[in-house]
Amino acid sequence: MSELHKFLFEGLPVRGSLVRLGSDAWGEILRRRAQSRSAAGEGASGAYPLPVQNLLGEMAAAAVLMQSSIKFDGALILQVFGDGPVKLAVVEVQSDLRLRATATVQGAVAAEAQLSDMLNAHGQGRCAVTLDPKGRQPGQQPYQGVVPLTNAEGQGMRNLSEALQHYMLQSEQLETTLVLAADDQMAAGLLIQRLPVQGAGNLEGEKGVEQAAEMQEHYNRIATLAASLKRDELLTLDVDTILRRLFWEERLQRFEPQWGEQGPRFSCTCSRDRVAGMIRGLGQEEVRDILAEQGAVQVDCDFCGASYRFDEIDAVQLFTQAEDQPPSSSTVQ
Repeated sequence: MSELHKFLFEGLPVRGSLVRLGSDAWGEILRRRAQSRSAAGEGASGAYPLPVQNLLGEMAAAAVLMQSSIKFDGALILQVFGDGPVKLAVVEVQSDLRLRATATVQGAVAAEAQLSDMLNAHGQGRCAVTLDPKGRQPGQQPYQGVVPLTNAEGQGMRNLSEALQHYMLQSEQLETTLVLAADDQMAAGLLIQRLPVQGAGNLEGEKGVEQAAEMQEHYNRIATLAASLKRDELLTLDVDTILRRLFWEERLQRFEPQWGEQGPRFSCTCSRDRVAGMIRGLGQEEVRDILAEQGAVQVDCDFCGASYRFDEIDAVQLFTQAEDQPPSSSTVQ
């Protein structure tokens, strides 16, 4: 079962969280993808190439960690996109930790492909984090931060952790250490984050400077310990063992773990009503053209594999009903 654990380092402005996504979350995403047809329509199995699978799993773990660290009622959407064979990978996590994920692959992915190979072949790769509030009003825009998948020297970033650490420092001004890993059974992540020192007086004068330097040393020590966690350990060890091995000399304040209906789990927000709204958005003329050519409008959800079919009678009814919201991701065939 998937689980999320959050903790604080007592007396220090440092927090942490550790997530493990099992069969009810990551496993369900992979199962649905494997049973679906390729989004590109080749008719082959929809199972992801191994490097894409692992990237998407790391994204899922990271998005849960990021969503759980903010007080926000809405969806956090993590995307990477670029100019390699992986055109887009998306993970969406709701404030109650329901999540879904998908990736669009349009080319061969080498067995040993890294982040830059998949998304940043010619330096056009980007990582975006969007906060889409629940009940967003017409005209209200979601918040979005975007960073390139290149470092200050113009070199392609090696992995997703590096990109997200850069995003958190640039967009949120928070020093962050992320350790991520995924395979076909588990997607997991550890986040360590330095919190701002409370109160302007804490940073005033020589004493304040010394205190800030001391707090930075504490964060650096904890971050170094976290970064020593190996991929296999993150994927196979239980949470208690991981925290004990890494931080046995630290005083941790641990909170009640979240699992089951309170924890991360797969859930898709697509529905026939939402798809109907998207079809209305195409306009009657385009819908008539699709019906004339194919006999029906077929819409497949990229996230969960659900298929929605609208024949001519359905289409006539659509344009007499109130307009609804479009789904987040779908393919019209």
